[in-house]
Amino acid sequence: MDAKKVNRILNDNAYTRTGGTAEELKCAEYIKAQCAEMGLEAHLEDFEVEMSTMKKAVLLADGREIPCKGYLCSGSAEVEAPFYYMPGDDRLSLARCKGKIVMIDTSMNYWKYQDIIENGAVGFITYDGNANYADEDIDQKELRSYVSKGNKIPGVSINAKQAIDLIRGGVSTAKIILEQDEYTGTSRNVVLDLPGEIEDTIVLTAHYDSTALSLGSYDNMSGSIGLLGIAERFAAEPHRYSLRFIWCGSEERGLLGSKAYVEAHEEELKKFVLNINLDMIGCIMGGFCACCTCEDKLVHFIEYLSFMEGFPLKAWQDVYSSDSTPFADKGVPAVSFAHIAPQNTATIHNRYDTTAVMKAEHVLADIDFINTFVAHMANAKQLPVSRDIPENVKEKLDIYLNRKRGKH
Repeated sequence: MDAKKVNRILNDNAYTRTGGTAEELKCAEYIKAQCAEMGLEAHLEDFEVEMSTMKKAVLLADGREIPCKGYLCSGSAEVEAPFYYMPGDDRLSLARCKGKIVMIDTSMNYWKYQDIIENGAVGFITYDGNANYADEDIDQKELRSYVSKGNKIPGVSINAKQAIDLIRGGVSTAKIILEQDEYTGTSRNVVLDLPGEIEDTIVLTAHYDSTALSLGSYDNMSGSIGLLGIAERFAAEPHRYSLRFIWCGSEERGLLGSKAYVEAHEEELKKFVLNINLDMIGCIMGGFCACCTCEDKLVHFIEYLSFMEGFPLKAWQDVYSSDSTPFADKGVPAVSFAHIAPQNTATIHNRYDTTAVMKAEHVLADIDFINTFVAHMANAKQLPVSRDIPENVKEKLDIYLNRKRGKH
C-alpha cells in the first residue's frame, strides 16, 4: 500500500453508497476485486435490510410548503395538527406533545421516539445541516425498525435554516403527507480469511457504506483502505492467530452489517478473541485515538505501545458508535481505531466528507501503527486481552443498544 494506491481507491469510491443500494453493491464488488489483486479470495455475504422508495413527501406550515424529505420506512399517511417545537425532553415539554406534529432539535433516536409516541404525538419533524453553511441540504433519514417497533407516525427532515424560519414565523399548524413503498432489500458484508497457525481468530472490521449526502471518503472509505493495507501485510507474513476481515455494509443505517454478521455466525463467535475496528483514519487534521470496549488493561497497553512507536494517541474505555459494538455485545473484546478531526476542519454525514479532507500519507501512518498493534496481537503466544467484558462496559452497551435508559 502506497500513497498512489490510497488516492486511487479514495477517488474510485468517491460516490454516495447507502446501505442496500446498487451503489453499495458496486463498492462491495470493488473491495472484493482489490483483494483479488493481492491474490486473496474474498466473498460477499448477503443480509436483508428494510428499504423504502419515497413517492411523495410534503410538509405544509400554515399552508406554506417547506422543502423536506420524508423519513423512509415511516409509512404512508396524511396528518394535519398543531405545530409544536419541543425545546427539551423533560416531562413538561413531553406532556405538550399530545395531538401535535412535534419538531425536535436532534435526530430521531429510540428514546426520543418512544417518548413522543407515549405522549401522543401524531407526526414529527427533525432538522440537520448548519444555519451558518451556504447549502440548504436536507439529509435522507429513515425511521429504523428498532426505533419504531412497528408503531409508525409520519416524519420529515428539513434544513436548519427552514427550522429557524418556522420558529421565527410563529407557525401554528403543520401538515405532513407521505406516500412510500416499503420492501425488503439486500445489503452485503465482504469477508476475507487469512488462516493462522491456530483457529482462534482476530476479526477486523470497517464499514464501506456512506450516508445519503456524503461521498464517504473519510467516513469510512479510509477505514476500508486500512483493512486492505492490513490484509496486504499479513497475507505476506506468517501469524499465529487467524485473521478475518469484514467490510461491513449498512453501518450508517444502525450497524446492520455487523449485527447481521454476529447473528448469522453466533456459534463461530466462540473462537473470536478480539475485534479490531477501523472507522475514519487518515484525515488531514486531528489526532489518532483508540476506544476500547473491553478491560481497561488494553487501554494501557495501547498507550504504552504509542510511546514505544513514537505515535501520539488518546485511548480510553467506552462503547464506540461503530461495528465494534455488536461484537463486544456478544462478548468479543473490541477496540476501535480512529483519526478524529475537529468539526471545523472535517465533518461527516454531509456533502463536506470528500477526498479533500484526506491525506494519503496520514492514512499510511495510521495503518502502520495499527499493523504494529495487530502484529503484537496476532503473534502472541497467548492473546492477553480478557474475553470477559467488564460490568461497567456491559452497562454502557445496554444503554447504547437501548436496552437500558441512560441518564439525561
